[in-house]
Amino acid sequence: MKFLKLSLAAGLLSSQLLLAQPKAFEPAEYVNPLMGTQSKYSLSTGNTYPAVALPWGMNTWTAQTGRMGDGWQYTYDADKIRGFKQTHQPSPWMNDYGQFAIMPVTGHLQFTQDKRASWFSHKAEVAKPYYYSVYLADHDVTTEIVPTERAAQFQLTFPKSDSSFVVVDAFDRGSYVKVIPGANKIIGYTTRVARGPAPNFKNYFVIYSDKPITFARTWQDSTLNNANQLELSNKHAGAVIGFKTSKGEKVHLRVASSFISFEQAELNLKRELGTDSFEQTRQKARSIWNATLGKIKAEGGTDEQTRTFYSCLYRMLFFPNKLYEVDSRNEIVHWSPYTGKTEPGYMFAGTGFWDTFRALYPFLNLMYPSINKEMQQGLISDYKEGGWLPEWSSPGYSDVMVGNNSASVVADAYIKGLRGYDINTLYDALVHGANNAGPRATGRKGVEYYNRLGYVPYNVKINENAARTLEYSYDDFTIYQLGKALHKPAAEIEVYKKRAQNYRNLFDPASGLMRGKNEDGTFQSPFSPFKWGDAFTEGNSWHYSWSVFQDVQGLINLMGGRQKFTSKLDSVFTLPPVFDDSYYGEVIHEIREMQIMNMGQYAHGNQPIQHMIYLYNYAGQPWKTQYWAREVINRLYKPTPDGYCGDEDNGQTSAWYVFSAMGFYPVTPATDQYVLGAPLFKKMTLKLENGKQVVINAPAASNTNRYVGNLLYNGKPYNNMWLSHSNLQQGATINVTMQATPNKTRGTGLKDVPFSMSNEK
Repeated sequence: MKFLKLSLAAGLLSSQLLLAQPKAFEPAEYVNPLMGTQSKYSLSTGNTYPAVALPWGMNTWTAQTGRMGDGWQYTYDADKIRGFKQTHQPSPWMNDYGQFAIMPVTGHLQFTQDKRASWFSHKAEVAKPYYYSVYLADHDVTTEIVPTERAAQFQLTFPKSDSSFVVVDAFDRGSYVKVIPGANKIIGYTTRVARGPAPNFKNYFVIYSDKPITFARTWQDSTLNNANQLELSNKHAGAVIGFKTSKGEKVHLRVASSFISFEQAELNLKRELGTDSFEQTRQKARSIWNATLGKIKAEGGTDEQTRTFYSCLYRMLFFPNKLYEVDSRNEIVHWSPYTGKTEPGYMFAGTGFWDTFRALYPFLNLMYPSINKEMQQGLISDYKEGGWLPEWSSPGYSDVMVGNNSASVVADAYIKGLRGYDINTLYDALVHGANNAGPRATGRKGVEYYNRLGYVPYNVKINENAARTLEYSYDDFTIYQLGKALHKPAAEIEVYKKRAQNYRNLFDPASGLMRGKNEDGTFQSPFSPFKWGDAFTEGNSWHYSWSVFQDVQGLINLMGGRQKFTSKLDSVFTLPPVFDDSYYGEVIHEIREMQIMNMGQYAHGNQPIQHMIYLYNYAGQPWKTQYWAREVINRLYKPTPDGYCGDEDNGQTSAWYVFSAMGFYPVTPATDQYVLGAPLFKKMTLKLENGKQVVINAPAASNTNRYVGNLLYNGKPYNNMWLSHSNLQQGATINVTMQATPNKTRGTGLKDVPFSMSNEK
């Protein structure tokens, strides 16, 4: 009895010690991959899908609720799953490339996308960055997926059945499949690309089953072929394998793909999966996500804030995704969307610089510079193989959006300290793109007018001309900045410094806003600042008039000084959400998202205005930046299926949240500065790749205490309204006193404001 008491006491002590151990920090568990999935054509709450992948991995997997070719491949309101799809889709508006699907089926064999579909419930669904599981009610099968960068494992739990099947759909527009029963193997390729051209494009895949195949067929469209035809090339090809299963039997599939060859797909599978079990692959993926997300530790927020933060950070770590592979000689190679051949070196795809130059790429330069170094090397490959830098890659040049913002992406990386790649070739690419109009949105449309007149005219049949002018002007600034950093001759780069002031050509003193201008120098008329599109891109003059990232002081001067400038900023929030949609002929989703958010003309659901809140810092009213940034954080982001206020857009809308939660934002990429806001969390720890840490302490931060009273930088009072990137790279401790009332004296002097060209000496 005494021994029993001693044993119980020892057990109790052991349990207490275990409970006392600090719980491991696992940020991946805060992520909701379903955030933003409750979207549709007419209203976006993110336009996302539950992506199961590794950070920047070549392949992503998702449950597929939409029909083949539907950009809305997974929507939260759907009832049925049609398959589990390998996807490379950056957004529904861009659609997909290289997709194929796998679907378990039981009972009567059904293989077409509608007939094989199964009802499901979110109550029987688990979505993690590294793992996805769902119960398919019509087939009594639970499907689980875990990823690597170029491969994945499936675990399919079947019922007792004489008729258990796995359907493989290589999709339409040209595909191939072959079943090899003796090897328990399926191979195939898909050629489906939503955006082209993509010469010689194939996504080769290999699939192994750990259960012997006793039934094998190929199919095309809605026709099942006989058992003798196990190889098929067709417009729309697919395969089926089958076997008898016992109740609860788990069948495992090992899947990998390549844009180069079947042999490379096999190599990717062996290299990334090896002999790992499903659970081992899951734990490796989980560890990678925790390590990658764990570069930032957010503490002291509410559960909702923490889940929103890490769900946003997760979205920032996918695109652009790796297009490159590692060959049998361990060399980096890629299929080129420009030459159609296998080429040496890095390549990435799936991002639009119009969105992501603003905050996503600056974030990579701060927290993940090594992956952006690879991306910069990939841009060199783009230029050498295609002759231009992409503005939207999917996977090659895509003819969408405006601007020449590859200049910002290249310049910001170098200015923020990235080295070890051929920056001079990239500089040549920027100069080439700035002075020529290229194919499929590369270079500058209207460049002859812009270089001669200083703007793209409204009346020369070039759409969205004012937006192009404003973006080209900023892009010229970034080329000038890079040229200075590379010590290029002054005579060579002075033209870009001059063009960086071209924004002035569109300022209309009568309205105090930017306005389209005709070739003869007159402003376009009639003019409505509420008209979306036309002279602007997915916005109106109230949104685009702030797109003078490089010279906010110059804009302040044009608008009549600090007071008039801040009054104009205030007007964005106090004006009613009226709009003119006549250019589009319908209420596009971006308009509707602005209208329903109850923030006046502020349209955070689209990118052009996202930096505008931070402009109060330039005009002596930083407390308004602090107020409005918190309003947007509180009102427009939630870790829920309707959690965004518009398109998430390749990490950009998420990057606004993550930066703003840290308490600063990169208003002017291609400078060394971040503009201050106010931290959301009581403590943030940034683990930089160079081994240094930035710790941001704001112990009094709360929804009530949203204003900065004072700030200590490494123990010293700090009144500037900006932080230096290069100084942060040396490590820093930033102590912020948060309070309930604005401090209307701190950071309001002319010497405290962030960078503007007009303030350069």
